[in-house]
Amino acid sequence: MAVVIAIDAGTTGVRSLAVDQRGLVVGSRYRELAQHYPRPGWVEHDPIEIWEAVRATLNELLATLDEPVAAIGITNQRETVVAWNRRTGEPYHRAIVWQDRRTAERCDELVAGGHLPMVRATTGLVLDPYFSGTKAEWLLRHGGVPVSDDLVIGTIDAWLIWHLSGGEVLATDPSNASRTLLYDINAMAWSDELCSLLSVPRSALPDVRPSSGRFALTSERCGVRGGIPVSGVAGDQQAALFGQACFTPGMTKNTYGTGSFVLMNIGGAVPPPTEGMLTSVAWQLADGATTYALEGAIFVTGAAIQWLRDELQIIGSSPEIGPLAASVPDTGGVYVVPAFAGLGSPWWDPYARGTIVGITRGTNRAHLARAVVEAMAYQSRDVVEAMTTASGRSVAALRVDGGASVMDLLMQLQADQLGVTVSRPRVQETTAVGAAYLAGLAEGVWGSTDEIAANWQLDASFTPVDDRSAADVSYAGWRRAVERSMAWEAPSAPS
Repeated sequence: MAVVIAIDAGTTGVRSLAVDQRGLVVGSRYRELAQHYPRPGWVEHDPIEIWEAVRATLNELLATLDEPVAAIGITNQRETVVAWNRRTGEPYHRAIVWQDRRTAERCDELVAGGHLPMVRATTGLVLDPYFSGTKAEWLLRHGGVPVSDDLVIGTIDAWLIWHLSGGEVLATDPSNASRTLLYDINAMAWSDELCSLLSVPRSALPDVRPSSGRFALTSERCGVRGGIPVSGVAGDQQAALFGQACFTPGMTKNTYGTGSFVLMNIGGAVPPPTEGMLTSVAWQLADGATTYALEGAIFVTGAAIQWLRDELQIIGSSPEIGPLAASVPDTGGVYVVPAFAGLGSPWWDPYARGTIVGITRGTNRAHLARAVVEAMAYQSRDVVEAMTTASGRSVAALRVDGGASVMDLLMQLQADQLGVTVSRPRVQETTAVGAAYLAGLAEGVWGSTDEIAANWQLDASFTPVDDRSAADVSYAGWRRAVERSMAWEAPSAPS
């Protein structure tokens, strides 16, 4: 029985997984990535380290497999941008990570210049430093990146496809392209108007190909086994939507990772711009059929658990957060707003900063841990309520995945806050599985999305309490805490 390998190049690490025809993970290898913070609000990765982690985990995994490998799928942290030399393969600068806020001032300038309506209508996005376009512009203006015929600017998927193909193929897919501020989601093509606005050479951008379809064959020149089709690509959140088998409009998922991302399948038509929400390409299949998603992006959820572990040392390891949070019945009135990188949906405030309110002399580490867990549920409610208003569709149920979704406490809190059933699948690696499904669909491992949907299996469901009054009271306190975090940081001139 053939397997499909998924390369999951995330924010904190790289994982290569083998997925069988039942959609089950049958092998995995992982490498953590170093995080670089050259200035407050700046976040960078070493592109070479990302590639080396991919190569190492892929080779280690291949060495353990007896089954033939039908294809490779790639899923990746979105919006993170790399500039490199297509002749030498050397990056010109560290990758600027999606969490990075250095272009907030530039986004303000673009809004003041009246460009937001055009950007919203063309891209489905807002003018925020979260997205790739202003990061690419910064690299060209301030990062020492030269404009030449050898220049390539791409997201992490394009960087990996280029390496896996031995430098032969420069390509991305619409799900990633639609997160760059440079892609027209109506025309399904790079926008010359936006490239001109941000001074990004159109010639430096990769080709855009369907998310499911053959991109390249692996080349032995890159140091891995040659001849394996690379046949599926999607940004991590769209891959998770696919992996959760959310193939019907209205189906919704939330991934609790470094950040949290709520996506709703909205079908094959681009909706008008909706306040507080993003519209992205969910995926494009080999026949050209395109599905769009309405998205709410929360920048910090799991990253707040890392903050408790690494900076405050309240916990020794991430799995300790659940039992510690559950050791107290409530937070004692404490709220943690983890706006470490500003606030995303539905607020879009790059100048918000992290806030802890409600501390008393009796506040202890368990209260802070629970407040961080509750913040995940509150932020997701912020997004779902805005999404319901924007789409005119109520969320009847929520499928969940990501590292923090293993916490029963969080899942029950989420169900109570939303008033809907929360369903957790048996296979938690839905992002990687989604990439594998896209690749395997292209190579005939799965014959249809119906066959993929049949693989989805329930692990646990969480039903909301009948009386939501207590949930509404605690949520009202959260909204007050959010107000205190907003517009905290004063704008400063870019450098």
